[in-house]
Amino acid sequence: MTSFLFFLILLSQTTFAQNELKHEVYFDTDKYDIPSREHEKLLSFLAEIEKLDIEKISIYGFTDDRGSDSYNMVLSQNRANTIKEIFSNNEFDESVMTNVDGKGELLIKTVEHQSVDQARSLNRKVQIIVKPYFPPRVEVKPEKKDVATILKGELKAGDKFKLDNILFQTGYSDVLLESIKILEDLSEVLLTRKDIYFTIQGHVCCTQYSRDAIDRRTKKRNLSVARAKFVYDYLVKKGVDPKRMKYVGMRRKFPLGGEPKYDRRVEILITYAEKSD
Repeated sequence: MTSFLFFLILLSQTTFAQNELKHEVYFDTDKYDIPSREHEKLLSFLAEIEKLDIEKISIYGFTDDRGSDSYNMVLSQNRANTIKEIFSNNEFDESVMTNVDGKGELLIKTVEHQSVDQARSLNRKVQIIVKPYFPPRVEVKPEKKDVATILKGELKAGDKFKLDNILFQTGYSDVLLESIKILEDLSEVLLTRKDIYFTIQGHVCCTQYSRDAIDRRTKKRNLSVARAKFVYDYLVKKGVDPKRMKYVGMRRKFPLGGEPKYDRRVEILITYAEKSD
C-alpha cells in the first residue's frame, strides 16, 4: 500500500468539525479486539492529536443489527473499552476521557450500490470524538532547577531529584529537542563527580493501574525502562563510567498530579556517595 493510499484511507476515517476531530475504528464480526489494519490507522490518528491541548475525548462503541440487545450492549462496551485502553497505553490522560460508552446496535443504513453486508461492516465500529482546548491559558511550569548546581553540591545516598527540563515525546523514549542541552549539562557535571553512584529512574504518564506504557517504536510495554536507558546510553556515550550508574523503569507508580507531560520524566537517585575528607 502506497503512503498516499494509506493517507486517503486514514482521511476517510478522520473528520474535522469546528472544535472537534473524529475518527472511526472498525471491527470484525463479534470481535472487540482491534484488527491490525485499524490499529495502525488509530496510531496515526493519535500521533496527529497528541500535541493538542485536549478538553475531552468521547469514545462510543457500536455493533451491527445482528445479535440480541443485551449481547450487543456488552459487545459495544467492550469495543469502547478496547479503544480507551489503547489511548491509555499511549500516554493519553484518562481524566479527559469523559465518555466511554457502548451504544449497542446501530441501525443499518445503506446507500446506493452498497450491500447489507457492507453496511453492517460500517456499523461495527467505535467512534472517537476529540474536543481540543483552544482558549489561551496560563501554564504553570515546574520550577526550573540548575542540574549543574544540584550535582556540584553535597550529596548523600538516598538523595533524589527530578530533571524537570528533560521531557519526552509522547509514546517514545526520545527526548524533546529542547532537552538535549540539559542532557549535555548533566553529562559534563557527572564526568567530574566520580565520587557518586546513581540510578536513573524512568516514568510514564496516564496508564491504567500503574502499568508501564507501550513504546510505540518497539511495541513493547516497557516505555519507562526505555526512557531511563535513553539517558543511560547518552551518558555512557559522553564518557560517564557505566559502573557508576544503572537504569530502571518505575512505570506509573509515582504520578506528579500536574500536567501529563511532566510525568514523562526521568529522576536521579543517588545510591552511594563517597565521603569527603
